[in-house]
Amino acid sequence: MSASRSEAIIERLHALHPRLIDLSLGRMRDCLAKLDHPERRLPPVIHVAGTNGKGSTCAFLRAIAEAAGQRVHVYTSPHLIRFHERIRLAGELVGEDALAEALEHVERVNAGDPITVFEITTAVALHLFATVPADLLVLEVGLGGRFDATNVIDAPAATAITSVSFDHMDFLGDTLAKIAFEKAGIIKPGVPCATGAQPAEVMDVLDRVAAERGAALLRRGRDWDIARGGAGLVFSFGDTRIALPSLGLPGPHQADNAGIAIAVLRAWNPPWLTDAAIAEGVARAEWPARMQRLTGRLATLLPPGWELWLDGGHNAGGGVAIAQHLAAAFSDRPAHLIVGMKGGKQAPEFLASVLPHATTAYAVQEPGQHLAMPVDAIVEASGGIARAGGTVEQALRAIPKDGPPARVLICGSLYLAGEVLKLDGRAE
Repeated sequence: MSASRSEAIIERLHALHPRLIDLSLGRMRDCLAKLDHPERRLPPVIHVAGTNGKGSTCAFLRAIAEAAGQRVHVYTSPHLIRFHERIRLAGELVGEDALAEALEHVERVNAGDPITVFEITTAVALHLFATVPADLLVLEVGLGGRFDATNVIDAPAATAITSVSFDHMDFLGDTLAKIAFEKAGIIKPGVPCATGAQPAEVMDVLDRVAAERGAALLRRGRDWDIARGGAGLVFSFGDTRIALPSLGLPGPHQADNAGIAIAVLRAWNPPWLTDAAIAEGVARAEWPARMQRLTGRLATLLPPGWELWLDGGHNAGGGVAIAQHLAAAFSDRPAHLIVGMKGGKQAPEFLASVLPHATTAYAVQEPGQHLAMPVDAIVEASGGIARAGGTVEQALRAIPKDGPPARVLICGSLYLAGEVLKLDGRAE
């Protein structure tokens, strides 16, 4: 398939900077100035940082606001299949013509000045968000926070910091405190920030930065909480109690993400926010490759009664979340894992969490998988427990199928998840 017009432009933009990642705000601010500061002409912004759970929290925020009848812009990364997934304009994914025209406009205005691809495409997104009317912008940090290209919003309505754990240590630091400090870079003076369950080392940093900036930090267990209750969950915020149905996104870790979304909206407290919208939104939230059941072509490779699932968890914290779900929801059947990872990720730590819950595990590498870790490297990181599976299809065929109906979970990389969705017939 030939590249689309927008894909061809994005590929051309790679030549503007020698490095894919170069955390700094100077180039971004220069580009935005040339665009007449779209970052100053936006609807209210909720800025979301964290290591794991950012995308899910954004999905809950969007779903709640839309349940209240609001038009919502959303910016997330990375995409799974097409770049267009990163930019949602007033509820709809950006169209090819609108994206290509915005890319060409920003490329022309930037006039060849050095800028990374993520920076210039973030400028494109902000330009589009400033052009199309909406009631809310949910803005996800790309990497870190302090020097991330999204951190150009001086006065968001509120901010949120999801679970912080080890990832991108070459850019963010080699301790949780250093990583937390980078994430805390989105906290703005006088702007409320909601956070969920965090290690003490992380919470200490968030408390300190929030206090220095005069920002109210809403902590789970102190200022808000979420717990099992009745047929679903109960969210508490001060004297307020909200009964919630089962969440649209499965997994015990999603309660924390849903709670953060509700807490940050409660802290902002827009006039349209109602308990009914909160309950409806958390129930209908959707986010691809977050414990998503597959029912397409790949699922037909398994016997009747078997289930095929996909999750993009890929670092140490993601491994813990997947392990919790395997223990809580998948323990009634054998669970077979198919794992493909990105090179440089914490494969031993990820695998140490998930492998104890696996009947079998297969290491895979898809031909189109970006920066994929070789199969033998995954096997080595597993301590020899994982078997060499080749590709996802080869692994699915190799799984022993002479026992009771089982579940298969494909995990380890969002880039692998994108390839799997294509293979399963979800390429549109």
